[in-house]
Amino acid sequence: MAKDVEVEEQRGGGGGGEYSAKDYHEPPPAPLIDAEELTKWSFYRALIAEFIATLLFLYITVLTIIGYSNQSDTTIKGNTQCDGVGILGIAWAFGGMIFILVYCTAGISGGHINPAVTFGLFLGRKVSLIRALLYIVAQCAGAICGTGLAKGFQKAYFDRYGGGANYVHPGYNKGTALGAEIIGTFVLVYTVFSATDPKRNARDSHVPVLAPLPIGFAVFMVHLATIPVTGTGINPARSFGAAVIYNKDKIWDDHWIFWVGPILGAAAAAIYHEHIIKASAIKALGSFRSNH
Repeated sequence: MAKDVEVEEQRGGGGGGEYSAKDYHEPPPAPLIDAEELTKWSFYRALIAEFIATLLFLYITVLTIIGYSNQSDTTIKGNTQCDGVGILGIAWAFGGMIFILVYCTAGISGGHINPAVTFGLFLGRKVSLIRALLYIVAQCAGAICGTGLAKGFQKAYFDRYGGGANYVHPGYNKGTALGAEIIGTFVLVYTVFSATDPKRNARDSHVPVLAPLPIGFAVFMVHLATIPVTGTGINPARSFGAAVIYNKDKIWDDHWIFWVGPILGAAAAAIYHEHIIKASAIKALGSFRSNH
């Protein structure tokens, strides 16, 4: 187990400075296969939390999208393009729900609510393979149920306005859409790693930071940038749930983008944070050399 010593400056009232050292122990990496997890109730409780959180996420956000589409539909008498919450409101719906749901579930499941986040944390050895796979299943199932619930409440609007499904919008090609999904997911997963880094928490313990806040804000900012391009995926479960329930050829033709892009973005963020920012590979090599 790696050990670092954090040095923190404590300033006195007279302007002088004295330093105190704070020991920090790097948490051990999660095992690749941890079959023992399957015998614990806490594991199944975490799966339920991921399922319910993703269900609620899709329900609220899909209803926001189709509600805005209806309010700004100029074919309806009295409506204008300026009616409704707008792209800003949709972005707030996504970012705000992530903030709420991560806050509610972080202590139970880690608050992933996104297969790309789960995959990135798996690559960073924060979760085991078994947990990662079953989280992704729970997230996709929750997304299907959440979108289905939204359709059940507003079936006519759901079918008329695209069901909140992701696709490559007119004026953009698939390469541009893929790039937007890669970069957008990189921003999100990098923020997740940074906001939940225990070393950062040890070093900056005097600064109260609520981890769900920067994560939700990252989702908000990415949506502002990429809603015009793809409707913003950066979450394969979100894209999959809407695609399954809406079920149109155009949506399925573009659907691969909303898996490949987030997976590549999450992998890049995990590698960048763990091996460049935290320099874990260099530390491991240094430790190996010092022991031989």
